[in-house]
Amino acid sequence: MATVPHMKWWGWGVEGVSFHHEDKPKLAPFIQRAVDLDVNTPPVPPMKLEDLPIPTPTISDELLEELTEAVGIDNVHSDDLDRIVHTYGKSLRDLLRLRAGDIPRIPDVVVYPGDEAEVQLVVDRAVAANAVLIPFGGGSNIAGSLGPPPEETRTIVSVDLGRLNRLLDIDTESGLARIQAGTLGPEIERQLGEQGWTMGHFPDSFTHSTIGGWVATRSSGMQSDKYGDIADITRGLRVVMPGKVLISRPLPSTSTGPSVREMILGSEGRLGVITEVTVQAHRIPEQRLILGYLFPSWEAGLAAMQEISTSDAHPSITRVSDSRETEFSFATRKKSSGISISSLVSKGLMKVLERRGWDLDAVCLSFIGYEGGTKHVRRQKAIVKDIVGKHGGIVVGKGPGQLYDQKKFDTPYIRDFLLDRGAAGDVSETAAPWSKLKPLYDNTVAAANKAYAQLGVTGWIMCHLSHSYHSGACLYFTFAFRHDGVDPLSQYDLVKSAIQQSFVDCGGTLSHHHAVGTEHAAWLEQDISAPGVHMIDGLFAAMDPGQNLNPGKIVAK
Repeated sequence: MATVPHMKWWGWGVEGVSFHHEDKPKLAPFIQRAVDLDVNTPPVPPMKLEDLPIPTPTISDELLEELTEAVGIDNVHSDDLDRIVHTYGKSLRDLLRLRAGDIPRIPDVVVYPGDEAEVQLVVDRAVAANAVLIPFGGGSNIAGSLGPPPEETRTIVSVDLGRLNRLLDIDTESGLARIQAGTLGPEIERQLGEQGWTMGHFPDSFTHSTIGGWVATRSSGMQSDKYGDIADITRGLRVVMPGKVLISRPLPSTSTGPSVREMILGSEGRLGVITEVTVQAHRIPEQRLILGYLFPSWEAGLAAMQEISTSDAHPSITRVSDSRETEFSFATRKKSSGISISSLVSKGLMKVLERRGWDLDAVCLSFIGYEGGTKHVRRQKAIVKDIVGKHGGIVVGKGPGQLYDQKKFDTPYIRDFLLDRGAAGDVSETAAPWSKLKPLYDNTVAAANKAYAQLGVTGWIMCHLSHSYHSGACLYFTFAFRHDGVDPLSQYDLVKSAIQQSFVDCGGTLSHHHAVGTEHAAWLEQDISAPGVHMIDGLFAAMDPGQNLNPGKIVAK
């Protein structure tokens, strides 16, 4: 196994880190009620690696020798663990298939180039041998963007960019930072932070994803309201293609025809291997603050977020949970005397709100973040406070925001906890204009509940607004149900498809920031029209006529 760090092959995060419920006394009854699951059910561990039906690598001695010459013998791996780690991403489908030993096709070899020149050698030699190349960053993708086509008979080479992990330089006058594509989120912030800078991009997968992966999937972060999503942050790119390197220079703006930079953003490895990204960096702000708020209803929370988005305030985070997600958040309260959302939103406060006429079952928790100088933050807070009050909301202080900041990257571990006990949990997100958000939300909740009824299961769906724009916002849904253990993927497909179809039927996009991959490809034409799909397909066909670069993603050709 290579020295580049990877997540565990069967779940999220690293070995030894997992989600626990024992210190959260309200969580077990919540899960029992929400998805009819007894959390005390003994967990069923994943299969052992040695029990997986791992096929023998299919690679010629000639290509293996050429790849070894390109990157060095220590950076070419064909052991079972390395190949399995690089087979799938971390979607629910990926994990269910791995746990069931459903691995019809896996990479035959994993290579770890150390610089762009080595990436070029790998690409050229693999394409010359008519092999398939799949770029790999942190492996966190949940849209099916990493899985090899099951029917693929050619040699599959996984190109792991983990050794390309450095901040190369910063143009301090322009705030432009050149970063190698395999650099993980924490390393980016550490290396930038040492010189007083931040990129400001913090997706849920931050700990285990790379800047190259962010670009390849058009990622958004928790502070995208201020810093923009990765498409806004990315100013320049270097992409290795067969026989050449595409260079998109980091210019502030251009009028040079259709944007080449935009073509690479979201391309999921189908146009080449991203080796370097130049981003707009920012000086670390003087103050960073996240405050918690409560709204009497979901409608009030949405209306407040909309007004904030068009006001003179420019928060870094605008997030509000519906009552279901708020109930879940309160259920995660720890029994210790430490900080928890529920201990900070006290029983006394809730009684006061009840006397004011609030329906406590409809309460919605919100987090709004502020960054900048002290005067700037003070002014932003004042503007937001007035808007929140106008919509019936109240400020509940810094404590919930501090807890949110501490726990924001922990949520994916809950999915493994559910999987171990026979339940399926996943997420789907969309974006739509403000005028369509509430109808889309209502229809999606109804569609999921209809799917649960069709399956005859108790299911749960909850939502939060996670990113605000002048014209609309992102809605991020989490759903879960206890599957039958016989054919969980067909049950999952029924629920997932109902949710996705609701998105496009109600004027939303198929995904706001998780990419298309294979998971969402069925809705692409409904999202961008048949001519749009034809245009994308033509681009891929022209740039990769042999379908050597991550084939089958985004469009099925």
